Amino acid sequence: MQQIVIIDYGSQYTHLISNRIRKMGVYTEIIADDEEIPENVAGIILSGGPNSVYEKNAPQVKEEVFKHGVPVLGLCYGHQLIGQYFGGKVKAGKVKEYGVAELSVFDSSIFANLDAKEQVWMSHGDAIQELPEGFKTIGSTVDCSVAAMENSEKKIFGFQFHPEVTHSIHGITILSNFVFGVCECKKNWNMDNYIDEIMQKIQQKVGDKKVFMLVSGGVDSSVAFTLLNKALDTKNVYGLFINNGLLRKGEFEQVNEMMNKLEIDNFNSIDASDEFLDKLENVYDPEKKRRIIGDTFIDVQKKCLDTVGLNGDEWLLGQGTIYPDIIESKGTKHADLIKTHHNRVPQIQKMIKEGRVIEPLDHLYKDEVREMGLKLELSKELVYRHPFPGPGLGIRCLCNEVTKEIGNEEEINNNIQELVDTIDNSLKGYAIPLRSVGVQGDVRTYRHPAVIEGKASWNTLEKVSTKLTNSVPDINRVIYRLTEKRENQENEENLETGMYITQKRLDVLREADNIAMEMLNEHDVNNKVWQMPTILVPWGADGKESIILRPVGSMEAMTAEFSKLDNVFVKKLAENIMATGLFSAVFFDVTNKP
Repeated sequence: MQQIVIIDYGSQYTHLISNRIRKMGVYTEIIADDEEIPENVAGIILSGGPNSVYEKNAPQVKEEVFKHGVPVLGLCYGHQLIGQYFGGKVKAGKVKEYGVAELSVFDSSIFANLDAKEQVWMSHGDAIQELPEGFKTIGSTVDCSVAAMENSEKKIFGFQFHPEVTHSIHGITILSNFVFGVCECKKNWNMDNYIDEIMQKIQQKVGDKKVFMLVSGGVDSSVAFTLLNKALDTKNVYGLFINNGLLRKGEFEQVNEMMNKLEIDNFNSIDASDEFLDKLENVYDPEKKRRIIGDTFIDVQKKCLDTVGLNGDEWLLGQGTIYPDIIESKGTKHADLIKTHHNRVPQIQKMIKEGRVIEPLDHLYKDEVREMGLKLELSKELVYRHPFPGPGLGIRCLCNEVTKEIGNEEEINNNIQELVDTIDNSLKGYAIPLRSVGVQGDVRTYRHPAVIEGKASWNTLEKVSTKLTNSVPDINRVIYRLTEKRENQENEENLETGMYITQKRLDVLREADNIAMEMLNEHDVNNKVWQMPTILVPWGADGKESIILRPVGSMEAMTAEFSKLDNVFVKKLAENIMATGLFSAVFFDVTNKP
């Protein structure tokens, strides 16, 4: 079968490239940079990655890539590899680009049917400063002169931007131009074929064993559970829903009701909330919380096997893991650790190496899982449920052991304000002494959020956010204050300390989350929001914590753009949360996830 081969250099987006091309009806295969390229290749794509091409031991492109005589496209790191390989110069850019950029498009077959100016998605720190011989520039941005290049004679192309992400508006057109126009591929791939292939792989993997499946009620685990039931005798599949005490308000009852409607007789549920909360006592580090939650899921699963008299050696563990979980958990050779998902803790990794785990969706993205769910005749209500992570509210309840002071606070705040003033000098900006996880480029960062105060449109806030996260090294998120400070309110810079996950804090967070979820449904906003995490942060005044709303739009769970919701709705939502009397302030996260 004719195919496009993607060489993986560790980008979060590598499988997303494959996802996009498969949707065009063309088969793709992802290989490591040290694997041989298949003979039936029609084109080669070099992925992005977290490294710098000029660093010692950084992965390099092999000569074999260019010996096949087929078209080659490099994306981000792959673009820089091509530039370096053919004698160009790659250096750290004066300005790092994370997020939306405007690309000036020049004449090229790969840019057929595009406008002179195109919105693209950037996620890089390095850039090609000098073109290699035989190449010409075919695209530029304000901060990146060689945003796209080509060698038309050899059919080699390079893009500093990511056409595979949804925020590159006509990125699919560009990839289609490469696949069909340059590589001259034919359509030979669809989801029905893929379902048949996965079911065959399930049967081969399981053999005469059985599968113990952890089901959460979300689309990923529900689709995986349905696939297992369809591929195997249901007597050989055991579904378990564990209440870890970190669920949303009423979710334990809702999931049980939803699964009962499906009339599945091999589904069970247990309440282990006390065990999880006991193990999270005095734990503050977000990575450590994730690992504890993941390990506890396995401990509870083992106890359940013993309780019902099942022989653990005869069973495989089934998980609804999708590809973003894997890549963000440093699941490929050159990838960076973004966060450890509960289904990728060391105990799970050990079981995977032992061949004791089955994950039928591990090569799929969220949009593909939903498509598969509909093909398997699951209800739209279940398929389009808002994603909710396995660790649940455990990762939406920020913790801190001691006050995290900001180094060079005055200098950082002056820098923030100067940059904000270049966009709108009526706004106030400053950093706060909290740290949260963010993604910049292909790496995880653990830095401070910047607060923006004043009246501003979403478009202005997006410009401010992009400017700050690209230019201020200490900032990885930008949050906008929705509620005004009360006159008698104490100074918010007094950060509360010694805050770990407790039942009281979880109950407070559940109230805010429940208000947000109910309002999304009541005002028919669900279809405008892919996911809306409600975050509790130990920062505020008068002994009360604050809430951050983080509504985002996404398709595949890799990139995410903050949702520009109706201002009247957002104001009412903040007012309803504050009306509980439980919180110091409400903020809105205006950070895009690259």
